[in-house]
Amino acid sequence: MKVKNILKPIKIFGVVALLFTTQSCKDILDETVISGIGNDYINTPKGFEDAVKSAYSSLRYYYGTQQGLTLTEYGTDIYATGADGGYKGFHFYDTQLQPTVDYLGNTWDELYRGINTCNAVIERAPAATVTESIKKIRVAEAKFLRAHYYYILHQQFGGVDLRLSETLLPTKDTKRASDAEMYKAIIDDLTAAIPALEAKAKSSDYGRATKPAAETLLAKVYLAKAYSTAKAADDFSKAAELCKTVTTAYGFKLQDDFASVFDENNQENSEIVFAVQYTADPLTNLTNNTGAVNGGNNLHLFFGMQYDVQAGMQRDVFYGRPFKRLRPTKYLLETCFSDRTNDSRYKKTFRDTWKSNLPGTYNTAFDDSKAKVTFAAGDTTIFIPGYEMTKEERAKKPYQVLVPSKYSEALFPTLMKFFDTKRPDKTYESGSRDYFVFRLADVYLMLAEAQLKAGNISDATAAINVVRARAGWPGKKDAMLITEADMTFDFLVEERARELAGEQTRWMDLKRWGNLVERVKKYNPQAAVNVADKHNVRPIPQTQIDRSNAGVFAQNPGY
Repeated sequence: MKVKNILKPIKIFGVVALLFTTQSCKDILDETVISGIGNDYINTPKGFEDAVKSAYSSLRYYYGTQQGLTLTEYGTDIYATGADGGYKGFHFYDTQLQPTVDYLGNTWDELYRGINTCNAVIERAPAATVTESIKKIRVAEAKFLRAHYYYILHQQFGGVDLRLSETLLPTKDTKRASDAEMYKAIIDDLTAAIPALEAKAKSSDYGRATKPAAETLLAKVYLAKAYSTAKAADDFSKAAELCKTVTTAYGFKLQDDFASVFDENNQENSEIVFAVQYTADPLTNLTNNTGAVNGGNNLHLFFGMQYDVQAGMQRDVFYGRPFKRLRPTKYLLETCFSDRTNDSRYKKTFRDTWKSNLPGTYNTAFDDSKAKVTFAAGDTTIFIPGYEMTKEERAKKPYQVLVPSKYSEALFPTLMKFFDTKRPDKTYESGSRDYFVFRLADVYLMLAEAQLKAGNISDATAAINVVRARAGWPGKKDAMLITEADMTFDFLVEERARELAGEQTRWMDLKRWGNLVERVKKYNPQAAVNVADKHNVRPIPQTQIDRSNAGVFAQNPGY
């Protein structure tokens, strides 16, 4: 499903998909049919293919976007709020986090829109005029996607309305499924999909779901289930077997250099198990079936510090447009990334140096060791050493030095993973990079977690050491290896932060482990006062409650 092949058909089918979205309309009792395409279009070869491709499009609402980032990295132990932006209730867990927040309702609606398109593909496949082999694999893709959407909804909101058949007419007949029912439906879909999907690292039509992608998702589901009220004794061992298969059976390979994983010129690299595709064409970056433009993968906007008003600097494409939405917590910087002698990931995760693109002489701002600085083009203007350099040391530097005591909501080490230098100008928000949903290092860490919890300490240690060895500086890789005595759950929690910071995993991790409240109280002072057990799920969108029969669709406790 190469970008050029998949995204334009999604755009074409975006209007058609409205035929399958009555469950998610904001007012299901007041619908207007806006499509002139017949309801039988899906039965044609092109219509069936377009329907399957459209089912992927809802992934682009959640992955690589501010709304998805808000639901996955805000208010955790490793990220706190930056100076700008809204939706800070997700950081603070305060009264701003209400059922009426549009990100909640929009996410709910968009994922159900994807689910209903999947339901249409699955149910209408028998009548589609395509070969049986095509039907089999496309239905498997639809089941993978339906499971994916329900997995996100369930982790975020708890039990939701479990619809496994196409919604054709407006209805207020809804109910909330139990955890056991949710897990059963998700596992059934993935178990059915896996045998029919391509058993290779990359689909022959790149971007489509593959067998290892479905196995990775199923492993995530079993891990989540293993900590839940629906847990079974073999959940961890099942997750471990799936992860072991993904790491050994398909030829995936960790990149030799951690930084190269995020090289924007190497997006289809050997570590990527499943990616959501974006494109530089703004007409194809659609997230929903009303034709609204998402802005592509715009994560490049949200992690940047305010470099562009500092001495010697102005905003440019290379250093990005800094929205200052998230800044790393002290815990992430000083505890998780405390080893910078052996581990390369601090240096390769955060930008610590800016070079002048606006030469001249300036007064200093945050560095009180000198009054003025003068820069030629390309001179270092800002350096973040990552430790408390003395005033005397800083005074010797011909640039401003930003030390930890001067970090603020506007000035902080900047996550580099998502920077997009292919944007046409410095104000352009739409990014064209693919978003890596599953990558091999995550699978190894999941394997380590599953084996640790299953009591296989030796295998858990070996799995985590694969990731750690890759992260070591040249000549330091052996020093990165841990022993079985070091292989504790707390170590795993920190290792996932080191490897996956910013990659839309942390809130889901903490929720899965059941330690969200504990860790936020301990490591995120902004949120410590307000966070409570109720925050292990989000409030059900008020729109969903309003569109259900009175008293049937209960709000989550505490909201």
